[in-house]
Amino acid sequence: MTISAEERKIIEQTLGYCDSGGTTMTQEVMLNPVTNYSDPKKLKDEINTLFREFPIIVAHATELSEPGQFITHNDTGVPILVTRSNEGTLKAFINVCRHRGAKVALKECGKAKTFSCPYHNWTYGLDGELRGMPQPYGFDNIDKTKFGLVELPVFEHFGMIWVRPSTNKKEINIRDWLAPMEEQLGALNLESHTIYKKWTISRNMSWRLALEGFQENYHFCSAHEHTACSSYLDNQSVFINHYPHVRHAVPLWKIRDLKDQSPEEWDYRKYFMTQNYLFPCNFIQVMTDHVYVHSIIPTGIGTCVFKCMMLISEPASSEKEKNYWEKNYNVVKEVFDEDFAIGEAIQSGLATNANENFVFGRYECGLHWGQKAIDDALAGRLRA
Repeated sequence: MTISAEERKIIEQTLGYCDSGGTTMTQEVMLNPVTNYSDPKKLKDEINTLFREFPIIVAHATELSEPGQFITHNDTGVPILVTRSNEGTLKAFINVCRHRGAKVALKECGKAKTFSCPYHNWTYGLDGELRGMPQPYGFDNIDKTKFGLVELPVFEHFGMIWVRPSTNKKEINIRDWLAPMEEQLGALNLESHTIYKKWTISRNMSWRLALEGFQENYHFCSAHEHTACSSYLDNQSVFINHYPHVRHAVPLWKIRDLKDQSPEEWDYRKYFMTQNYLFPCNFIQVMTDHVYVHSIIPTGIGTCVFKCMMLISEPASSEKEKNYWEKNYNVVKEVFDEDFAIGEAIQSGLATNANENFVFGRYECGLHWGQKAIDDALAGRLRA
């Protein structure tokens, strides 16, 4: 079996923590202002920057593998239409008719040869060009080439489809942007995986509270006492700052078995859950034999949407396999629900002013580094 130098170092660090009782630590405790979770102006700035200027995951590659396949995505506040052209090119558009602004694609997904606005039937090709309109003599001075759907930057990498929900002309090289995570995530071959389940949940909590549930494991043995706690070392994990992204390796209890093995025999994946934060709002959560892809998007000052897909290496072909994957899905869904219930309770207490700041402990490294990246982006110091 082959493991990377980074993974070998993670195993060595973890085994050292098993002996010392330590874990990855930052230099200082951090005080994070509660206004970061409750200030309407702060949220507006986050939406206008984090959710307009940076690429976010909107689909898995299998959802757009054939010409004419399309998906729509509405959660960022920008209605997005993504499709595959007849030439095989991936295209993304603002899902808004250039005549009077209605959405031209209403379904969540499907297959089409053209897109027609339901209001007046203006019709667009898979390339976004305006193909036709009823009674065109009423628009005799219109240059149709200037009234195609507005295009958005779209990318395909790590088996995921990414869109930047802005017409900003600044180009993004998606490989450069995700380069710090390339070795690990590229090796997963997620493009060859299949979607087992895909779901969306609306929650009454700041998107930041939902995000933070994946950025530390200090809470595992309290919030998940009867679920996740029993599987993992208690608050002992390895954080690697791949700014603005973060790799968080959470070791299973059985990691101790590697002490009796030669390093040449080590395997990484079967001993860890790896929570990969991809700035600003995505996680690729790698389990021992499957993967979850999360997107957390604000919908209001105290509301957000959590989007998740569960990826498996090949379709479940037997009842036994289906039962196995369903059991895994049910477990993670229960763990997520435990996190969200706590997050909503926190949200309900924000207005009490009981806390001026939240306290990030030194071993809550993902919270420190995630907050710094958000602050840098809002201040213009971080760009995609």
